[in-house]
Amino acid sequence: MNALELLTTRSSMPRVVAPGPTDEQLDLMITAAARAPDHMALQPYQITIFQGEQLAELGTIFAKAAAAKGEPEAQVERAKELPLRAPMVIVVAMTYQEHDKVPRDEQFASAACAALLLQQAAFVQGLGAVWRTGWFAEDEGVKQALGLTNKDAIVGFMYVGTPVVDTPIKPHKDMTEKVRYWGQASPL
Repeated sequence: MNALELLTTRSSMPRVVAPGPTDEQLDLMITAAARAPDHMALQPYQITIFQGEQLAELGTIFAKAAAAKGEPEAQVERAKELPLRAPMVIVVAMTYQEHDKVPRDEQFASAACAALLLQQAAFVQGLGAVWRTGWFAEDEGVKQALGLTNKDAIVGFMYVGTPVVDTPIKPHKDMTEKVRYWGQASPL
C-alpha cells in the first residue's frame, strides 16, 4: 500500500480478533505516532497499551465509571466487556502542559494527530483498527484511573487486531462545500 492509497482510503475496521500487533508492529506504530506535529517538542500525549489480562482491567475501569454514572446493571456489565472486542486497546491521551506558545487546543490536536498516525501505521501493516471515544473518553473517573488529570483529555481508545474481513472502504466524500478560496468563489 502506497502512502496516497493509505491516506485516500482510510476507513475504520471495527471487527478485529487475535492476534494483535507484534512487538515490532507496535513499535512501528508508536514510532509513527511520534511524528505528529508537535510545536515546541512538548510531546503532549500519553499512549497506554492494554492487552491480555489488562483488557479486563480496562473493562473494570469502564464498569466502575458506568456504575458511578448510575447506568443500569446491564450497561455496567456491558462496559466490562467492551475492551474484550480486540486483542489490544491503546488509549491515546493529551497530557496538557502549560506553555505560553502552545495553547491547549494545539496540544489536543497534536495528540489527535499522534492517534491518527498510530492507526495509519496499523493499517499499512495489515492490521485493523477503530478509534472509539464515547462518554468513557470524557469521564473524570476513567481519566483518573488512567493516571490523567482534569487538565488532560482522552483522545480515543484505539481497538487494534487482525481484521475479521477486508476493511470496508467508505465512499469518497464530496468536499466541494467544505473548501473555499479566500476572496473568490470556489473553483470546485
